[in-house]
Amino acid sequence: MRKSASRPVTPLSLEKAEIPWLLAVAIATVAPHVSHLPLWLSLLTASVLLWRSGLWRLNARLPSRWLLALVAVTGVAGIGWQFRTLLGRDAGVALLVFFMALKPMEMHTRRDAMVVVMLGFFLLLTHYFYSQSIPTGLWLLASTTLLTATLIRLHGGAQPVRAILRYAGLLLAQAIPFMLIIFLLFPRVSGPLWGLPQDAYSGLTGLSDRMSPGSLDNLIQSGAIAFRVQFSGDLPEKSSLYWRGPVFNDYDGQTWRARPAYLQRTGRAPTIEASGKTYSYVITLEAHNLRWLLPLDLPVSLPDDSALTATLETLAREPVRNRARYAFTSDIDAVANRQESQAMLQQALRLPRALDPQARELAAEWREKFKSPEQISNMALLHFRQEAFFYTLQPPLLGEHAVDDFLFVTRSGFCEHFASAYVFLMRAAGVPARVVAGYQGGEINPVDGYLTVRQSDAHAWAEIWLADRGWVRVDPTAAVAPSRIEQGIEAALPAGDPLPALVRIDADWLRDLRNRWEAANNAWNQWVLGYNPQRQREVLTRLGLKEPDWRNMTAILATLCGLALLMLTVWTLYRRNTATPAQRAWQRLCNRLKGLGIARAGWEGPLAFALRVARERPELGEVTREAAGHFADLHYGSGRPEQLQQLKECIGRLNSLRRNTV
Repeated sequence: MRKSASRPVTPLSLEKAEIPWLLAVAIATVAPHVSHLPLWLSLLTASVLLWRSGLWRLNARLPSRWLLALVAVTGVAGIGWQFRTLLGRDAGVALLVFFMALKPMEMHTRRDAMVVVMLGFFLLLTHYFYSQSIPTGLWLLASTTLLTATLIRLHGGAQPVRAILRYAGLLLAQAIPFMLIIFLLFPRVSGPLWGLPQDAYSGLTGLSDRMSPGSLDNLIQSGAIAFRVQFSGDLPEKSSLYWRGPVFNDYDGQTWRARPAYLQRTGRAPTIEASGKTYSYVITLEAHNLRWLLPLDLPVSLPDDSALTATLETLAREPVRNRARYAFTSDIDAVANRQESQAMLQQALRLPRALDPQARELAAEWREKFKSPEQISNMALLHFRQEAFFYTLQPPLLGEHAVDDFLFVTRSGFCEHFASAYVFLMRAAGVPARVVAGYQGGEINPVDGYLTVRQSDAHAWAEIWLADRGWVRVDPTAAVAPSRIEQGIEAALPAGDPLPALVRIDADWLRDLRNRWEAANNAWNQWVLGYNPQRQREVLTRLGLKEPDWRNMTAILATLCGLALLMLTVWTLYRRNTATPAQRAWQRLCNRLKGLGIARAGWEGPLAFALRVARERPELGEVTREAAGHFADLHYGSGRPEQLQQLKECIGRLNSLRRNTV
């Protein structure tokens, strides 16, 4: 029997038909980064990939190394100049994107192709630095399928595209049991997994520790979700949904400021007298990089690692830097600080000197005419209600005497204008008062039952201290625009005022679509992104694992993974033993060729194997190509029944050729 001569091992060259798969990998893994890359880098990356695509289409030679080196040095220098460093998250990702675009320009062998594929897998992980949303997850799943399919095409030879993608999907489906087991049982870590320390919390928005005219405007015009609330029982009326955030005591004539956090704990401990009717709920708070937890006013029980300050703010021990869940119980009719310290009351009376003389004069008249703080407060609300005040997000600018300008000139503004002016009038009249910021209202999502509170629900109101009732909430905005409190901000604003499109949705089908999408996002956040150590303990406890620790979880993890592997092995052996007639015929042909000294590698597809047979044994090439074509049609495509007989005839012809070569 004649044996094929041994040949030196050389790197396998890429086929022209394999290049599009690798270019698709580069585009799929790079594309989502365009939203945060500098424009010039996105254009440069796109230009390089288009250049490479053109070279493939024209079957032209790749550029010389010196030209590629020049482009590489220019790109790296530009990235260093843009980010002032080549280290860190943003600069590092930019370098990876640029290298992914450049690598296909020097791609000649299968080894180069493997570098592109492996770089693609690594680059996929970096997308989670910027987004962990459902669309990002779906895109990464599709890209992973493409990467796996590219590996199959590189090592399995030419096959129908549908068959390659189907095989890749099957391989990934086999990994799903292991993924679920590891996700459920692998010990979780606290903190932002997909963030680096120096920039993990950038770009977070929400309430601030200061308030000046216009500071809430940007928040109110945002449709982003601030937090979601799940009540365990009945919900309060919408007009009672005041979510308490920072308390502003210090005023300089333009800006209200909250006391620093380290001073909040030095005051008198708060006393809350509950009325008996309480509401229990869990807040899923979006990251805002501050310490306020925004409970329903007023909380009577707090989550761990939080405390109530002297001004009735609920502060976490550390800033809220990732999405977190907090359980509260609140009493909306509770009495707070019936006995208050003199220092706190004096602070709630301070005003800057020589500012807003008209407002001071008006407050002095009320103080002379009315003796009780309740009457003075009612007179201020009546003033807002009877005079021509307008609620709008586009008020005129205010001057040095901001309160006077608002009360007597512009008379147009939104919640922070009314709250600020009211507190100024109360202090000028000798009534302790302060500004409270937070959120008011919220909208029930009928799909999942969660109350959704958006940034557009940001609100500011006031508190006055009464000797027999403690701190009492007063909302001056309700005197001017009661629909803001009862129905929401969209009902209170004029038609021309800007509001997010998500808030102004009128069509029922659009609102239903939004609710379903937000419910899906909420489930994703609660059970995937929010699967933290606490949630993991809750789930494992429900599954019967008492007091789970890393030892128990590791043992169960190993056991379940072993069972999953055993089941997968049994399934694979079953499929192997249930080969189709076409597979059995093809295997017989491969066995015949092995007897002639040409063994098919496990990774070789039928067409690639036939090409190799034709190169090494030309006399066997024709019958092998014909047999491979029939088998590919039968196994991967929509082959005809008669092709099975033709495949068997090829085996007979091969047997004849084998006898002639012995």
